[in-house]
Amino acid sequence: MNDAHLHMVVNHFPIIGIILGFGILVTGLFLKNNSVKNTAYCLFIVGAIFAAVSMATGEGAEEIAEKLPSVTDQIIETHEEMAEKLAIVLYALGVISLFGLFLNYKSHTKAIFVSYIAVVVAIVGMFFGKQTGTSGGEIRHTEIRENTVNTASDIQNEIQIEEGDDH
Repeated sequence: MNDAHLHMVVNHFPIIGIILGFGILVTGLFLKNNSVKNTAYCLFIVGAIFAAVSMATGEGAEEIAEKLPSVTDQIIETHEEMAEKLAIVLYALGVISLFGLFLNYKSHTKAIFVSYIAVVVAIVGMFFGKQTGTSGGEIRHTEIRENTVNTASDIQNEIQIEEGDDH
């Protein structure tokens, strides 16, 4: 298993984890149930850990991906910039979640405040997660790129030129 493969294995969990964690945390707030909120916090912490692994494998994946056809430095750079922003948000959310777990354990009055902060940070994280996932998908899934039609017609033109077809 190379870095590109490992990166693709681990990079989905931070995005999925933040979405699931957000839903669970909102449910925990609605139900006023600390066990449910603690479950969300644990998902956020695991998501932050997986974000660190994704970032650690990203450079090796870049080295492999930049040699592939139709992969440009711009596509990789866009993904890398979004991933860095997402990672910062996920690391912050992981730390906030550790505080939330601790305050819930101590039945501290500020625990609810930390929950609301986590909700706001998770919303920001979901935005960056969507951007990161889309920009990462565009690296190999040319069909989701904005210029897909142009890319497809350019490839067709190249094929016709190579075959000597003047049409």
